[in-house]
Amino acid sequence: MIRLAAFDLDGTVMGPDRSITPRVREALAAAQARGVVVTLATGRMFPTVLPYALDLNIDAPLLACQGGWIQWVHADTPLLRVPLPVEVARDAVALAEQRGWHTVLYADGEIFLRELREMPSFYEALLGLNNALIPDWEQVFQHHIPDKVLFVAEAAEIPAMGDLLRASFAGRGQVFRSHDRFIEVVPVGVDKGTGLAWLAEYLGISREDVMAVGDHENDVPMVQWAGVGVAMGNATAHLQSTADWIAPPLEDDGVAVALERFVL
Repeated sequence: MIRLAAFDLDGTVMGPDRSITPRVREALAAAQARGVVVTLATGRMFPTVLPYALDLNIDAPLLACQGGWIQWVHADTPLLRVPLPVEVARDAVALAEQRGWHTVLYADGEIFLRELREMPSFYEALLGLNNALIPDWEQVFQHHIPDKVLFVAEAAEIPAMGDLLRASFAGRGQVFRSHDRFIEVVPVGVDKGTGLAWLAEYLGISREDVMAVGDHENDVPMVQWAGVGVAMGNATAHLQSTADWIAPPLEDDGVAVALERFVL
């Protein structure tokens, strides 16, 4: 019996327009009414995922920053936070400066950039509203604790960037592709799977009673770990190959169908 259900947000619960369909809303509400703990597991910072959780009446710890930041919806401080070592963040930013990559630094619930290379709506939709332009990176490192470093590029550039990042940060950081145009460096040991496992233990729920649903590479660890791992129909081929079941795609309310099949 499913007692905990974790859902990726972008590309799973909602699409690029950030809308959530009535059928998905109803299924999430019905699952919670049955006593299932429903949570969101995302690469977003906690402050930027919180409004979506509140909109869905979710009252549970949320998994932010790829599972490295876990916090109750109505709490002021996290239950768990695994920061990215400052020296790793510095080196990641320095590598990006050398390569001319577009860098976004996540730290203390805020998002920092040196410049905007996309339309403001791009950052608003995919990163959240609370981003700050800064004159230099050291200013952030001196006053904030990093959580992760994200790089924005064209989709075709991401694989080579990932190879370089994995070679550069082996043993010092983990590298995830979280969107067609995003690749990230996060702390060692941080992923949605370890985050979901921590939350399940905290709540006293066994692995067999956990469902996880996602659509991208950063969702692979939690889909593999969960007792019921579900890939969306619009998920990457790799994620679909590791899942226990493939739901319909986002446009066909895959989250609702998964809940109807395994919970409702």
